[in-house]
Amino acid sequence: MADLSQARVLMIAADGFETVELFEPRKALEAAGATVTLASIKRDPIQGMKADINQAETATPDLTLDEVEVDDYDALVLPGGVANPDKLRVEDRAVEIVQQFMDEDKIVAAICHAPWLLAEADVIDGRRVTGFKSIRTDLENAGAEVEDEEVVIDDNLITSRKPDDIPAFNKAIIDALTEELADAD
Repeated sequence: MADLSQARVLMIAADGFETVELFEPRKALEAAGATVTLASIKRDPIQGMKADINQAETATPDLTLDEVEVDDYDALVLPGGVANPDKLRVEDRAVEIVQQFMDEDKIVAAICHAPWLLAEADVIDGRRVTGFKSIRTDLENAGAEVEDEEVVIDDNLITSRKPDDIPAFNKAIIDALTEELADAD
């Protein structure tokens, strides 16, 4: 198994996140040794959803978006859910965080509806991505080349379509972090 004990990963989410898309990547990253920090609009617990129709577990953020220092992290993971990225894409600081990670060529991983936030941040023009089928036109309209694959990797950008793709999504993030940390040595 990869040793990510030096890796620092930021996740950002808001009410309406798809629970498995937050908890499963976080669990896989922590099992590999990474430190994972969750940031949101406020520090109050955020409401998770199962299949966007049933309330599920909540998650308590470690930081607010305004407290995030991008330089403190090696990667950004964006869980989906319909409401979550829709709430985040109207938050200036969330958009700025995505832009900063992309500008600094850090790993950015987004699953399901989360690529909406990438489109809002105007960072996918000319990039290969995937996402949930209902947002693919939005991604194309933002200039992305959209593929229907379980995981699409375009340099530092990792995207996946849906909860069924989580194993491939997790592996892609862990592999990218492993490679990044090896290159830093």
